[in-house]
Amino acid sequence: MQHQPQLRTLPLLLAAAFQLHPAHADEAPVQQVEVTATALRNARIDLSPNVGTTVYSIDRHMIEQLAQGDNTPFNEVLLRLPGVSQDSKGSGALHVRDDHANVQYRINGVQLPESISGFGQSIDTRLVQSTDFITGALPAQFGLRTAGIVDIQTREGNLKGGGRVGLLVGSHDHVEPSAELFGTQGAVNYYLSGSYLSNGLGVENPLPSRNALHDRTRQSKSFGTLSWFLDDQTRVGLMFGSYNGRFQIPNNPDQAPAFSLNGVSDAASGSSALASSQLDERQREQNRFVVLSLQKSLGALNYQLSAYQQTSELHYLPDPIGDLVYNGVASDTLRGNRSSGLQFDASYALNPQHTLRAGLAYNRQRSRSENAVQVFDTDDSGTQSSSLPRLISDNSSMTGRTSSLYLQDEWHISAPLTLNYGLRYDKVAAYINEQQWSPRLNLAYQLDKDTALHAGYSRYFTPPPQELAAQSSIDLYAGTSNAPEIAHSDPVRAERTHYYDLGLRHQFSPALTLTADAYYKKISNMLDEGQFGQALILTPFNYQYGYAKGVELSAIYNRSHWGGFLNLTAQQAKGRNLISGQSLFGADELAYIASHAIYVDHDQTYTISGGAHYHLAGSRLGADFLYGSGLRMTPDGGAPNSGTLPHYTTVNFSLSHEWPLPAARKLEARLALINAFDQVYLLRDGSGVGVGAPQYGARRSLYGGVSLSF
Repeated sequence: MQHQPQLRTLPLLLAAAFQLHPAHADEAPVQQVEVTATALRNARIDLSPNVGTTVYSIDRHMIEQLAQGDNTPFNEVLLRLPGVSQDSKGSGALHVRDDHANVQYRINGVQLPESISGFGQSIDTRLVQSTDFITGALPAQFGLRTAGIVDIQTREGNLKGGGRVGLLVGSHDHVEPSAELFGTQGAVNYYLSGSYLSNGLGVENPLPSRNALHDRTRQSKSFGTLSWFLDDQTRVGLMFGSYNGRFQIPNNPDQAPAFSLNGVSDAASGSSALASSQLDERQREQNRFVVLSLQKSLGALNYQLSAYQQTSELHYLPDPIGDLVYNGVASDTLRGNRSSGLQFDASYALNPQHTLRAGLAYNRQRSRSENAVQVFDTDDSGTQSSSLPRLISDNSSMTGRTSSLYLQDEWHISAPLTLNYGLRYDKVAAYINEQQWSPRLNLAYQLDKDTALHAGYSRYFTPPPQELAAQSSIDLYAGTSNAPEIAHSDPVRAERTHYYDLGLRHQFSPALTLTADAYYKKISNMLDEGQFGQALILTPFNYQYGYAKGVELSAIYNRSHWGGFLNLTAQQAKGRNLISGQSLFGADELAYIASHAIYVDHDQTYTISGGAHYHLAGSRLGADFLYGSGLRMTPDGGAPNSGTLPHYTTVNFSLSHEWPLPAARKLEARLALINAFDQVYLLRDGSGVGVGAPQYGARRSLYGGVSLSF
């Protein structure tokens, strides 16, 4: 099979080749396991074609150049790629090509089921050996979540085995110990990792101050992968992971009470015995998953069959008095989700010109929503009529099913030209039943040895996240302080998209590579999500029509001891006419959006990221920056999302050094200065369609770390 042109870029240095140590005679079986593992890993990667897509690759060397190294939150790693813009950094929220969420995470070829997430980030950067970030018009294999594919290959045991322990400390009382263990025992290859995090800035500060009020977090993560090689062509794999997070919700002081509560507050006089700086709102999150896989390679035929189960839960604990006083609603909210499913992918090299790929996936999902809601009674005009709250129980559950199948052919028409065409079918049965056949067409053409072109068209079908789409019982809240202005909501529908993509890569010299990519999306039932309430639980809704378009430019420069990268993204996304979740909005807002296309709240016109590094012997010096032109906001008296928050630029610096130790060990020390120039900037201001509280980016922070590898 001929190698096809790929738009693969690396935002920092290209990976250095791994050097295997020569084995002694008694190590031959272990070395054979290593060779078998490499061959099967390559076969697994080959199950997923990238022809005609845009692929940005991240490896261990790139991760080591980031300011915090392995301790860098995974969303911060992705923010150094073109087309990615940031939202709430504490929750790991990011937007790919002006899409809200809609990112698919795959680990070792298996698509992870969706979890209910608020502030936490389940993926630990330490487990990543390499990542392909795939965007554009995707082949038929990729569906449901399609804005970007984060395809992770995890670290595995090596010939000698070993491990690593580390500690990162710094600003905001940050303490983060971590450990890794890996190796090979007979025919079993294993990698295990774990970390614990405690600091005083778990969620974005609603104020521009350096430290937030009531904002501690404690988080733990674990991950493991075990591979048992039955023979040279067969591997059985077990993969598992967990995340636990505890968060305090930061307080915004000097707020006036909005409701009267007996013995506590009086809205008319603006007095309250409980200041808004003393509230005690909390949120707990957890996620667990386990995957069992069988991979087989039989010459021209390769396949992987995986079974998985995932559970997640989010529990918001209100301040039972403060939420009533300042919001008129105190809701003890729990969302739970359990997913079980199967995934099968296979490839068959029919002949030198054609490689067929096919697969199917099935997911059964049980989600539940439990709400104990305290509210005040109101009169016909919506004015509070009683200062004594009453309790409403609002519980629901849903069992949903998603089924998918695909067939595609990678056709090598000639030496410079490859066509990947296919068809995908998706069906979802949950709050509503929908289905779609989706054609895919991807073309890759090598214009000359230095220039590659790709183009593609994809039809997408994106159902709303079931775990977030619980239907609220609007009638329960009639005549209360939680009654919506609009007393009905249509169910959320699946988004349907026509996606067009065109890209070009040119290598000007061995050191300098430039890429450019342009895309356009024509969307029906455009999905978006917003925070409607105190709990950070996003709720999906639809615009009837929408579009998104953009251009991405990327430059990579690499020399033996230094290099750099620069990415520029320009984009725009708009939606018109809200057709689901109407009770979440005001009547004036709905009326305006019904006749006007508005910017989506997560639209950011310009995003620029860049960085440079220099390394000599065991020392590395690095710097990177991130510029954002600002997300959308709603001006006082202005149209929804018609304004833009101020632009911002953050700059980070890092210095690290490694000392080799006896017995192949090494000690590494690292200093990281984040937001070095102490930029004060708003990520959100609390306005906009579906936007919660104000959120400021973190102020200048200093971190120091040390790790020992053995």
